[in-house]
Amino acid sequence: MRVAVIGGTGHIGSYLTPRLFDAGHTVLCVCRGQQTPYRPHAAWSQVRYIHLDRKAEEAAGNFGESIAALDAEAVIDLTCYTLESAQQLVRSLTGRVEHLLHCGTIWVYGPSVEVPTTEDTPRAPFGDYGIRKHAIEQYLLAEAGAGFPATVLHPGHLVGPGWNPISPQGNFNPQIFADLAAGREIALPNLGMETVHHVHADDVAQAFVLGLQHRDTAIGQSFHVVSPQALTLRGYAERVATWSGQTAQLAFQPFDQWKTSVSERDARVTLDHIAHSPNCSIAKARRLLAYAPRYTSLEAVRQAVAAMNL
Repeated sequence: MRVAVIGGTGHIGSYLTPRLFDAGHTVLCVCRGQQTPYRPHAAWSQVRYIHLDRKAEEAAGNFGESIAALDAEAVIDLTCYTLESAQQLVRSLTGRVEHLLHCGTIWVYGPSVEVPTTEDTPRAPFGDYGIRKHAIEQYLLAEAGAGFPATVLHPGHLVGPGWNPISPQGNFNPQIFADLAAGREIALPNLGMETVHHVHADDVAQAFVLGLQHRDTAIGQSFHVVSPQALTLRGYAERVATWSGQTAQLAFQPFDQWKTSVSERDARVTLDHIAHSPNCSIAKARRLLAYAPRYTSLEAVRQAVAAMNL
């Protein structure tokens, strides 16, 4: 199949493009510039690169048509963040593509209620990102109901070598991993019982390839793409400490007290994560796509932390 990947050299694309290539697809890698992929692979010398600045092309009203002109049978969109972007792409691809797979987010749900969260759970998103992604999902699934071949995949917190994972404090500051390895005391907000739900970027890539493979059952559906289980912040910290033969030395503070010990940015990111406390089911993706994540949350994080050389 001829597949265009929008964002083909980014976090997910660095794993997805090689997977598509290995599966025998012809890959058109749409990217803004000459970004170096996160992992080496023979695919990078074989795929066709199309350099497009999405923001500029959309402002000119050209992006959707530029993608449609590639004559791809399937389009995987990893960089769509506004409803207007999705609408422009769908208008141009209608009648000209067999499958559009969109990268959503588990942030479409808002705070967890019954866990693990399933795909039929009512959405109550908050925050700009979750609200925008929810609007895109609603639009694409409505279009699918009218005959447009769309599928939405919702990854959790992306993990992989080359970028910092969400930490046991719920933010991207890597210092906590060094502190846990050294046996130093760390403070967690509240009681450390809020959750985060990681996924290795390669498992997300796997799910997109499976979505193509199971097109007939995937169209018109949304799927969670996460590790088999979420982590509590406390349990996460305790397990990370054991990697270095340590017992985690933990202190717990009410969030308003805890936030004074970290940067304003770290506190803001942590609040966003603990307010959501995602814990999502992958039963639907297992059943309909044969999704089988290779990595637990801890395995994915450990690989990323090892690559950080702290």
